[in-house]
Amino acid sequence: MKDIEFKLNSTDIHPNSEIKGVISVSYPGRYDGVVINTQILESNEHIIYKEYNGKKISQNVSRLFINKDMMPENKAEFTALIRFEPKQEHEIKFRASIIEQHKEIESQIIFAKYS
Repeated sequence: MKDIEFKLNSTDIHPNSEIKGVISVSYPGRYDGVVINTQILESNEHIIYKEYNGKKISQNVSRLFINKDMMPENKAEFTALIRFEPKQEHEIKFRASIIEQHKEIESQIIFAKYS
């Protein structure tokens, strides 16, 4: 098993539909947490993270850092959404990374389709 496993509930995403994801970390060393970066390719729009591990996020954030202390059993579940109506199909790049002292240890990338 890799040090980080990242899964989405669907890679076929539509406006205002919930995007749910799970990150599992099996990294044997010390780490500070995980970060999820998302790019909607060929667009200036952003994804909005709404909650992680049951904790609501009050402000709209487009980049999500989850501290290791908030990850029981080294697992994080999150919910996000995209609100804009696309005029064309977009590819979305999700990148989940393990962070240790401001450095990326390992990452996994998932591509999804937004239409």
